[in-house]
Amino acid sequence: MLKIGITGGIGSGKSIVSRLFGVLGTPLYDSDSRAKWVMAHDPQLRQELTEAFGPETFDAAGRLDRAYLARVAFPDPARLARLNALVHPHVGRDFADWAAARQAEGHAYVLKEAALLYESGAYQQLDRIITVFAPQALRQQRVLLRDPHRSTQDILTIIGKQLREEEKLARADYVVRNDDEHLLIPQVVQLDAELKALAK
Repeated sequence: MLKIGITGGIGSGKSIVSRLFGVLGTPLYDSDSRAKWVMAHDPQLRQELTEAFGPETFDAAGRLDRAYLARVAFPDPARLARLNALVHPHVGRDFADWAAARQAEGHAYVLKEAALLYESGAYQQLDRIITVFAPQALRQQRVLLRDPHRSTQDILTIIGKQLREEEKLARADYVVRNDDEHLLIPQVVQLDAELKALAK
């Protein structure tokens, strides 16, 4: 069974592309939502986070205080690197367990969606990478419409923390163009066929 990564900058539409693969029956691992789940439920990671960021990391009811963690970690590059260094290995193990279960079900390939596929080192677990591409101006426009709480500066800050689009494109095995000029569904259907053939 092939393990396929799908990535792209904020606003590129990687979640929409992932959902289209899901319609075709491809199992999808959403790294963002699984990371939140692992941070909340993995006892070892909970202990590591509390030791690194203090008892306020979890509230009185034992729930992860994501707002607190964002406040203390995101503005400080060293603390953000520490957070990622703690979380990513646990998410990597969670993905390996999840993928093994999908393999047992007989799937030809699975998708792992992650914004920080390269930055986290997660690409090393994968056989091929799909990059969803859209020009930056269009991505900014989409995010402003989708997330009214974000400013243009917020979006530029996020883009600045992600690998450059040119680098993502250079490393990609496949590119899906979500630029309002190319139809998405035919690209996904063709890629699905290619990946199933490759898995054989």
